[in-house]
Amino acid sequence: MKEKILIKGLYKRFGKSDVLKGIDLAVKEGEVVCVIGPSGSGKSTMLRCMNRLETASGGVIIVDGIVMSDKRVNINKARENIGMVFQSFNLFSHLTVRRNITLAPVELKKKKREEADRDALALLKRVGLEDKIDAYPHELSGGQKQRVAIARALAMAPDIMLFDEPTSALDPEMIGEVLQVMKQLATDGMTMVVVTHEMGFAREVADRVIFMSDGVILEEGLPENIFSDPKENRTREFLKRVMPA
Repeated sequence: MKEKILIKGLYKRFGKSDVLKGIDLAVKEGEVVCVIGPSGSGKSTMLRCMNRLETASGGVIIVDGIVMSDKRVNINKARENIGMVFQSFNLFSHLTVRRNITLAPVELKKKKREEADRDALALLKRVGLEDKIDAYPHELSGGQKQRVAIARALAMAPDIMLFDEPTSALDPEMIGEVLQVMKQLATDGMTMVVVTHEMGFAREVADRVIFMSDGVILEEGLPENIFSDPKENRTREFLKRVMPA
């Protein structure tokens, strides 16, 4: 299996504060990696550095063979292969679901509108929302908005999907419908890095779980090892707090 993401010695500073302190990480093709840890541990910052929504202060990031940490890289071209789903959906409120999904493929990939429309419908079927193709975001529930956001990310046919706490803004009953779509993506072999508070999802779907604390990867391993027999005290404390007894 070839490596889709390779990070070496990643540092990120905001002012005088070191948020990431020398991260090393490799993600193989088709692997699902879930990143867990307390708030403020650098999880989302690491994810955002992967597609250069944040610029690394030091280190090397290679995604799909492209050195994302190289300032000369055509970042828009490089991002075409990386889908990103945020906790706050980031849909365009003035556009229909159809236009939200077709905008990037038509504008960036120069896809014909008819083809983009066909693909949008197929993607909405995949996330169970084909009947909402002409709805506006304000007419959707939170879970529906997030499923549209996933369909929109998939419309660029990415090789890699990054999820930044995709369920944290959702009501509990809507979380399941989003996780179901993500489980299906994992089953289909998508390379995924998921920052999540959903321990059940991480346990069930991840090939590997990474525990971050205070800007470093403190522990990583198979889900059963991390959840049943963590090596680090900090991991044990965190899991005791977030998982029901």
